[in-house]
Amino acid sequence: MTVYDELKARGLIAQVTDEEAIREMVNQGKATFYIGFDPTADSLHVGHFMALCLMKRLQMAGNKPIALIGGGTGYIGDPSGRTDMRSMMTPETIQHNCDCFKKQMERFIDFSDGKAMMVNNADWLLKLNYIDLLREVGACFSVNNMLRAECYKQRMEKGLSFLEFNYMIMQSYDFYYMFQHFGCNMQFGGNDQWSNMLGGTELIRRKLGKDAHAMTITLLLNSEGKKMGKTASGAVWLDPNKTSPYDFYQYWRNIDDADVLKCIRMLTFLPLEQIDEMDKWEGAQLNRAKEILAYELTALVHGEEEARKAQDAAKALFVGGGDMSNVPATALAEGDLTDGKIGLLDLMVKCGLAPSKKEARRLVEQGGVEINGQKAADPAAAYTRDDLAGDGLMIKKGKKVFHKVTL
Repeated sequence: MTVYDELKARGLIAQVTDEEAIREMVNQGKATFYIGFDPTADSLHVGHFMALCLMKRLQMAGNKPIALIGGGTGYIGDPSGRTDMRSMMTPETIQHNCDCFKKQMERFIDFSDGKAMMVNNADWLLKLNYIDLLREVGACFSVNNMLRAECYKQRMEKGLSFLEFNYMIMQSYDFYYMFQHFGCNMQFGGNDQWSNMLGGTELIRRKLGKDAHAMTITLLLNSEGKKMGKTASGAVWLDPNKTSPYDFYQYWRNIDDADVLKCIRMLTFLPLEQIDEMDKWEGAQLNRAKEILAYELTALVHGEEEARKAQDAAKALFVGGGDMSNVPATALAEGDLTDGKIGLLDLMVKCGLAPSKKEARRLVEQGGVEINGQKAADPAAAYTRDDLAGDGLMIKKGKKVFHKVTL
């Protein structure tokens, strides 16, 4: 199976502008392609997983990835999929987020010896003169066509700012610039980016001629990929300080039955033959498939050792016989106690089980918290040094979240 055929078999390709040319380029390792990442936070999340895995697959086949960090477009904010305007970020915040992204991407992409590039579009966008930009590329964009683009539709009812309206031009200019300066001949993005990507392809052809080899591919189910990054309790981050390897493992271990084989096919590097065999699995076998998915992705992001620890912790909590030392834990200090004790609500916030005492109270009053196997019914409950001594307390939130507390 060719590289391109495998991408299709894994469900990663949705739309292309020139399939035969793209197929040949990808299969022969001649693609220099980019995927953009806007630095809206100081960590990537699991919604970025598809893009990172795709970059890794194509690099393994000899193609050259360019990870484009949107340090410049971050000043504007992508309106795609938004019903409101993004918050403005300071230059310092944008740069900090860009630095964090690079460290995380290095787990997926080999940047050594020119095998890949990481670039920041601030390096060229922030130097643009507005009048010069209008003269160079403004005539290549039809306002009528732009307003019909999917990326703007959701913003039209509440009001699309002129700031955001420029995002398509900026993203298109990125491809135009990288085509000329880095030999970038292909761009990848999600379905929600299709209009922006076509803008870049069209800009290159209009400015450099119809024979310019600028191509676009979109990733299938990118909107679902973005949803992957969100849970009821917030985002699932790749940074272990924001989402622990155990919680990361548990996120994938608890995905819906209907999604598990799709995620294994799209996100892991297991052979398709092995995955096709799993297609026959049902019932209890799907739990085994979820364990495989959780282990493979945790190992990819956090390494084999952390994946093993997370798996052992899950086994100890839900099956029995695993290593309890790997269960998520918080060690309190004497300074965390007041008059030798700590309240339940403060304890839950301290352990990261609730973002606020108000939310912790709601969880307790709704019967969603247990302490050492007993329902915690009193939000005013407090625990002493003796309670926290030795093995400490095991807090259970909901059906599947466990956290050990010691002093």
